Amino acid sequence: MARKRKNRTHLKNGEAKEATSTGVPKSIIIKHGQVGHSLAQLVRDMRKVMEPNTASRLKERSRNKLKDFLTMGPALQVTHLLAFTLTPLAPSLRIVRLSDGPTLSFRVERYSLMRDVMNTSRRARSVGMEYLSPPLLVLASFPPPSPTTPPHLPLLMKSFQSLFPPLSPHTLSLSSARRVVLISYNADRGTVDFRHYIIKVKPYGVSKRVRRVLEAATSTSKSASGILDLGNEKDVADFLLRKRGEPGPDGGYESAASSTESVAGDDGDAVDLAEDYVGRNNKKGQRRAVRLDEVGPRLELRLIKITEGVPGKEGAVMYHEFVKKSKKEVLAQKAEHAAKAKLKKERREEQERNVQRKKKEKAKGKGGDEDEDEDEDVEMDEEEESEGEATGDEEDEDENEDGLGVWDDEEDISDDEEEEMESEAEESSEDERPAKKVKVREKKR
Repeated sequence: MARKRKNRTHLKNGEAKEATSTGVPKSIIIKHGQVGHSLAQLVRDMRKVMEPNTASRLKERSRNKLKDFLTMGPALQVTHLLAFTLTPLAPSLRIVRLSDGPTLSFRVERYSLMRDVMNTSRRARSVGMEYLSPPLLVLASFPPPSPTTPPHLPLLMKSFQSLFPPLSPHTLSLSSARRVVLISYNADRGTVDFRHYIIKVKPYGVSKRVRRVLEAATSTSKSASGILDLGNEKDVADFLLRKRGEPGPDGGYESAASSTESVAGDDGDAVDLAEDYVGRNNKKGQRRAVRLDEVGPRLELRLIKITEGVPGKEGAVMYHEFVKKSKKEVLAQKAEHAAKAKLKKERREEQERNVQRKKKEKAKGKGGDEDEDEDEDVEMDEEEESEGEATGDEEDEDENEDGLGVWDDEEDISDDEEEEMESEAEESSEDERPAKKVKVREKKR
């Protein structure tokens, strides 16, 4: 008998199409350098927020470098790289748009982990099925485009919009809208607030006490928490119609208007479901109250710098929070970057011409060994690396000036796996051991 093939049942047709579509942005979230336990947990929480279009089970190794992720990301169809690091001043976040940039550098002013938000919230609960579909993005308090609007704010909005899949109300299924990511701009502080919510749908027009009776009647759990304690009540009406805040049954009854309060407490929060939604009795056409429960994490970000390109190949500085330059300095900087790009292009073209010439000479039999080609390629690569190191030094100086801290692009990714590093060192030492030479003596004739 043939073995039955198991199908994935947790994705509906619409969600499966969205998950396999090519236009959906994908991200990688990593920690860079030596970070603490709290920041490492923040990285895991951010991966949970960006699910399912992120590498949620990515394991960084001590030998991985930032350049490795920048190189392999485009090959894996990754569109964004989010890298957290710890500077002497505060944690830092870089959002890199692969593979041509731009790069946005933030300072994390304050943050709260998922477990902290869940512990302080009385109602927030996460089942886990909400993370099978991407969250809905809501941008709030950003100024509309106008001549007086700072030029970096529209770019900031587009950068956050590109992190999440675009919304299509005509094709979006209602059951896939399970989470909301709120990004609001605080004009007074000049910061961006990041919040994460889960959408909850509750019956509308039913008081809390009636809801408790209904939930206890339909509950399948055998625990004592699902049983109502009516031992101190003379009648069931004392429990259902008592005024709020009254301790005993002699305090009076609620009116008809006050007993119909919804979960949200406002008619503006009530909607008629256009489709069947997740949950008990959430059918099409039913009137329900919508509530957002925050599950974290929370972040308060301050934009420090926007640069063209990616780390290691950064171009002109488009915006800087602390360093302000005149128009002449900006033009001089653009001319300098253009000259460097032109010189790099000329060297690459010259290298390609030399390789082609050597191949032709080798085909004609006039010489030209492969070793010469390799030596020339190595020389050109060393020149490009020296240019990259020079530009990196300049960027480090700028970061020291603005107080963001030094970001070492060649620094190892922290994982604190000393045992693994030792095993790798032993393997490499075994591989490097020279082979024993075996002398064969010819028999004397």
